[in-house]
Formats: sequence, C-alpha cells, structure tokens
Amino acid sequence: MSKIQIKTESQILKMRAAGLVVAAGLDAMCAAVTPGITTAEIDAIGRDVLTANGAKSNFLNYGTQWGITPFPGVACVSPNEVVVHGMPGARALHEGDIVSIDFGAIVDGWHGDAARTVAVGTTTPEAESLIEVTRTSLWAGVAAMWTGAQVSDIGHEIEQFIKTQGRYGIVRDATGHGIGSRMHMDPDVPNYGHPGRGPKLVPGMTLAVEPMVTLGTWRTAELDDDWTMVTTDSSWAAHWENTIAICKDGLWVLTEPDGGAAELARLDVPLASLATR
Repeated sequence: MSKIQIKTESQILKMRAAGLVVAAGLDAMCAAVTPGITTAEIDAIGRDVLTANGAKSNFLNYGTQWGITPFPGVACVSPNEVVVHGMPGARALHEGDIVSIDFGAIVDGWHGDAARTVAVGTTTPEAESLIEVTRTSLWAGVAAMWTGAQVSDIGHEIEQFIKTQGRYGIVRDATGHGIGSRMHMDPDVPNYGHPGRGPKLVPGMTLAVEPMVTLGTWRTAELDDDWTMVTTDSSWAAHWENTIAICKDGLWVLTEPDGGAAELARLDVPLASLATR
C-alpha cells in the first residue's frame, strides 16, 4: 500500500484537467475515423488537441527509460487484430474495420489516460457487439470501485460480466494501472481474477481501468517493433479505458466529459460531490 499514491482533492482537480483534454482528444479522433484515414492522421489530430490545450503527451517517446524503441505517437491507434500499442503510421483504415484509440495527456504534472473503440463506417454485428461488451464491462468494473473493496474486485466484475455476454477472450498480458504524477503506477488492475485480493480501495486512489476483449483467444504476441500487441489467432479486439478517482463520497470518472454521471446513475453508484463544485 505504501507504493500507491494517494491524491489530495486539489491534485484530483488537476487530474480532471488532464482528463478533459484526453476526452476532447478522443472525441476528435473518433469523430475523424472514416474509411481511408491512416493511423498517423488520427494521431495528428490528437497532437493538435494537446497543443490547443497547452498539454503534454505522456505517450510520445515513452519507453526511452527502458532502452526500447521510443513510442512515436501521442496516441496508440490499434486496428482490428491489434489489441493495444498500435504505432501510428501509414496503415489505412477500411470500411468495416474497428479501431481502438488510446490517448493520454499531462497537465501541470498530472496525467490522464483513456481509450475508446469505434467502427470504421459500418461493421458487422459481431464487431459491434464486441465494442459494446467491452465498453459495458468497463463500467461493471467501475461499479466495484468503492471504499473498502479490493483491487481484484474490479477485474472480477469485468470478467463475470463478459462471461454473461458470450464467448470472448479477456486479454491477460496487459492490465489497468494506478495513475497520477506518472502514467503507470501501482497497483496493476487486471481484468480477470478472484475477488477479495490486493490493496483495499481508499479515497484518493486514482486508477486507469481498461478491459481489452477479443472475439477469439486471450493470448497475445508483441511484434518486433517493441510495441504492437496482436492476438495470436488474428481475432479482432476492442479496448475501453477511463481514469477514475475514488473520493470520500463517490466516484469521479476524470476522462468522461460528464464525469461519468450518466453511467454512474445507471449503476446506482454515487458521483463524488467534488465533481459538482
């Protein structure tokens, strides 16, 4: 527990500023997804949003500290069989594809991180269901984030929800994470597992919850570029993520424009009063 960063209300407010930049960037990038656009062109839109808001990227050049290929974009743009960490480049999207966009921002030293998956034009009902199951599983996990619960309760609820929806793969080789003054912090937040394990959730914790779900296997492989994670059976994958703050009297989804108010109300989870000040 000593490694988990606990934020003050003023620090959470700064993270909300970063979260709003992330939300704006994702909205702009997702709106631009049309057949023919390249993953690099999507990334360029994210760069423009960061510049317009005076924010920094927490993705660009990530990895330098580990001696691996620095990540070249401000967004991970991951089509179809790419689960996460898709490197922006010349790959063009086609009608019927799906694409996951993972984006982050730093404002005044504090981080936000979120992801969305959208269809390129009209896709198959199977792919649409994959996207919706992944999105809804995120909120199932968020509903478990209450003071006194434990970290593994989040992944347990995500897994149990997905299992009720059909035969899907739940990626195990990438997890959610703590977030705050750095993008990746303790604790890890897996998307599966037994309940009642790991650190207790307490006010001041901020977590990035991010289920990654496939139409086939949960098994993944990393390409030679040090980043791109793909399904080993080439099945399509979806990714949905938000940064959430646990407050004394409720939750605040820092990377949703409404703070998560609509979805939290649906789940009968209180929205933190800090969100309405």
